[in-house]
Amino acid sequence: MTTTSGSPAESASADASTPGLSEFRDEVRAFFRGLPDAMAGTGKGLQRARAWRALLFDAGLAAIDYPTKYGGRGLGPEFVEAYRQLSQGLVPREETHFGIGIGMALPIIRDFGADHLKDRFLQPGLRGEEIWCQLYSEPGAGSDLAGLTTRAELDGDEWVVTGQKVWTSGAQLSQFGILLARTNVDAPKHQGITMFVLPMEQPGVTVRPLVQMTHEAEFNEVFMDEARIPADWVVGEVNGGWAMAVALLAHERVQTGSQSMGGSSTQKSKAGRVPIPVAQLIELARERDRADDPIIRQELARLHTGEKIVSLLRDRPGIHPSIGKLWRTKQGRAAAELAAQLAFPASPAWGRDLNIERNFDEDYFAFHILNCRGMSLGGGTDEIQRNTLGERALGLPREPGPDRDVPFRDLLKN
Repeated sequence: MTTTSGSPAESASADASTPGLSEFRDEVRAFFRGLPDAMAGTGKGLQRARAWRALLFDAGLAAIDYPTKYGGRGLGPEFVEAYRQLSQGLVPREETHFGIGIGMALPIIRDFGADHLKDRFLQPGLRGEEIWCQLYSEPGAGSDLAGLTTRAELDGDEWVVTGQKVWTSGAQLSQFGILLARTNVDAPKHQGITMFVLPMEQPGVTVRPLVQMTHEAEFNEVFMDEARIPADWVVGEVNGGWAMAVALLAHERVQTGSQSMGGSSTQKSKAGRVPIPVAQLIELARERDRADDPIIRQELARLHTGEKIVSLLRDRPGIHPSIGKLWRTKQGRAAAELAAQLAFPASPAWGRDLNIERNFDEDYFAFHILNCRGMSLGGGTDEIQRNTLGERALGLPREPGPDRDVPFRDLLKN
């Protein structure tokens, strides 16, 4: 669960009903002890995912640091950390359906959205009733997010949006998207962007899945052809969307940098960019009779150390999120390389009929061997992370940007 501190106006103070930390820990343990029985018979896939979020929300554990009026508990970061520690390896893998909403979109609305947006979106999203996607990247912009060309124009009481987004995870399942669109072409490119909430289920939005080399369709192209957005579904200020974009990316880097690390040997996931837990690699080494191989043992020790480093970074106050993101990328690729050594000589190559549903475990390691290459791309490339660390953490000079003060209308475009 990604956490941020809200604005002072949104901070919820403790009252007489606030539990002590020890009492809260007992509460979390009791919830997870009863979870298998509570989840029995809830189905699979998205149905099971929604059941999980509803149980978590109704138990008061889905929004620990959110204000109580939105279904939260108004508790401090020490309670969030206690939940994270106690829930590790116990959260159903279907939680990944809600990663963008829980980890990115909802925190931005909580921290910067108007009251009517908070009232409309926070509680349904936290309870798993609505799924979100992130509409940022565009084919013509590449890593230059501020170069986006999707346009939004105000037409009475609605914004009309036309453009294209790409690499949009989970768009085919989403009811809403957090959207960046250009609202002023006469301003410099960073100053004419606005953040919106886009209803995905409307005639003006077309979602086309992109099949990856893993044979999964995690990503999508999204086409907007005069899609409609209510005029007051703006997050932050009109033309102030770049600050919102940067804030959301910080949430994303925290999430991708610190989550899904050190999972249990039984928690397997093919969703998103999830490094293979070391516990699973140890099991694989034993299955292949390689557990006594000194080189394999050395690699397992190195990966175990990597998991511990990520955990320590996560626990350190004020750590820049790009550090965790880079460590996650390094860990994921190294874990996949070891799995390839252990699994079989042609580990990424397997025959698969896309029309036949396969057992989840059948190609689990092959999936991760192929999927790990995307870890250095999603959430900002490794190069972008290093630039960010250099400029914002180390105070180094910015890279030359001669186009930063030029009206977007006058810039050369792909």
